[in-house]
Amino acid sequence: MQTDVSPVRSHPADAPAPRAGAAKFTADTAAVFIREILLLLRDPFSLVFSLLQPLVFLALFGPLLTGALGVGSTAETLQWFVPGVIVMIALFGTSMTGSNLLYELMTGSYERVLATPLCRSSLLVGRALKEFAPLVIQGLLIVLVCVPFGFELYPFHVLAGLALLGVFGIGVGALSCALALAAQNREWMFWTVQQTLLFPLLILSGMMLPLDTGPAWMRTVALLNPLTYIVDAERALLGGAVADPAVARGVLAAVLTCVVGLVVGIRRTRRTV
Repeated sequence: MQTDVSPVRSHPADAPAPRAGAAKFTADTAAVFIREILLLLRDPFSLVFSLLQPLVFLALFGPLLTGALGVGSTAETLQWFVPGVIVMIALFGTSMTGSNLLYELMTGSYERVLATPLCRSSLLVGRALKEFAPLVIQGLLIVLVCVPFGFELYPFHVLAGLALLGVFGIGVGALSCALALAAQNREWMFWTVQQTLLFPLLILSGMMLPLDTGPAWMRTVALLNPLTYIVDAERALLGGAVADPAVARGVLAAVLTCVVGLVVGIRRTRRTV
């Protein structure tokens, strides 16, 4: 009689059950975020340097806007302008997410990341959150800097505004990554498209200057710009008006941008595997 000498296999119950659904997405997103944020912490000077641009905008545009807005005090100008500056730095940061991905594509490290069992949506969300995390710190610092000059601070409203920008930023970051994947080996294409879209979106959102006195065609195009509703919502939130209808429109614009960005980004990511 032959003796069965087949290797003993562990019972499936002995092995840890694989995570699925929301748990896996959360864990994978956290892993990508930690990996990306550690790279940022190794170079903290970039975070400090990136604060200079919004402070320059506040210092130079603020006095000009006091007359353009028809208000008589710096405090009123800051109440209108600071939310726009926070949206601006969020848009700049998240729209640049693809530039880091382009570098990884050139060095070959992105292919190694794709070989891991991380879900594709986590790769996009983790990267976008990494770009947004320092912007939260920047936004809080800008608000605190403006308080002594008359900016009225509503702490919980500021946090709600930053959360809204986080949802919007995930969508923009995912679209930026999709653009980088589409433009791999053609870096010039990424920067051309990104810069061509960025500044019209900024101007046609009423972020830097009010559009009330602008031409009719500009006000019409602004209605098609999702950033317009984000800016209006941020102004309402940071002004303490949570019940303003602009907040609901901003939430809808942020969610739609996030969904579209993730759908486009995930599809593009899967095509690169």
